[in-house]
Amino acid sequence: MPEAEHPAFDHFVSTVAQLRSPEGGCPWNCAQTHASLGDYLIEEAYEALDAIHADDPDHLREELGDLLLQVVLQSQVAADGGEFTIDDVCAGIDEKMIRRHPHVFGDVKAANANEVSELWEQVKLAEKEEADARAKETGTREGLLDSVPTHFPALLQAQKISRKAVAAGFEWETLADVWDKVAEERAELEAAYEAAPKSSDGRVLSEDGRERDPRVTAAEMEFGDLLFALVNVARKMGIDAEAALRASNAKFRRRFAQIERAAWEQGRNVEDLSLDEMEACWQQAKEEE
Repeated sequence: MPEAEHPAFDHFVSTVAQLRSPEGGCPWNCAQTHASLGDYLIEEAYEALDAIHADDPDHLREELGDLLLQVVLQSQVAADGGEFTIDDVCAGIDEKMIRRHPHVFGDVKAANANEVSELWEQVKLAEKEEADARAKETGTREGLLDSVPTHFPALLQAQKISRKAVAAGFEWETLADVWDKVAEERAELEAAYEAAPKSSDGRVLSEDGRERDPRVTAAEMEFGDLLFALVNVARKMGIDAEAALRASNAKFRRRFAQIERAAWEQGRNVEDLSLDEMEACWQQAKEEE
């Protein structure tokens, strides 16, 4: 494979290095640390995702540039501190991609995307086993799920945790078995809800004026267990739960916006509509999709 040249990337790396230069650089950029830049990574990633879902290539190009800035700037902060360089970052991810795609760079076969996903998890599990063998000497062995960032959104985190557990063989045999687990978790949630203190409108009371009631905590935990079981239903079906919920959120936004427009056209606010009027607008929005 011929080596590709990327002069624009090299120039950009130089630009960021100049921004961080003690001589003639930008005071704001010079003052940044890994921690102070952390939230920007998340913000820029979500803005890029919005551009993807808006099917806006020009906006996506811009947002990917903003995201790349965060990668290069974090790498420059590391280089200034003697930790690593952008070349180390590129070399590391290049080696990882080759190692995790033996069906492309090796002799392993994968017929479809699902098989590739399973292969990816198997390779990562093998990597962990190798890391465990090295860590035994230092006593710093990492658990299988420790690599899943706790700062992930809860739904995405649940998907990652579930896939890693399955890669280790912790899996239901059939989809029906997972649905049975959903039914079990629903029953436990209903029992916990019945036991929890509630207001007159049926909401659990999160505080009793002194301390949090453990029965409320129990109900919340059971609801979380139910959600986690449903994530496993999606995984077993081959559905991306995060993408599915994102699509449902977008659908609800569209339909609710139509309810608001219908109210405005009548010179009213949406909260002035009756429930029957809202439902009629909702059904019309469904028909027009």
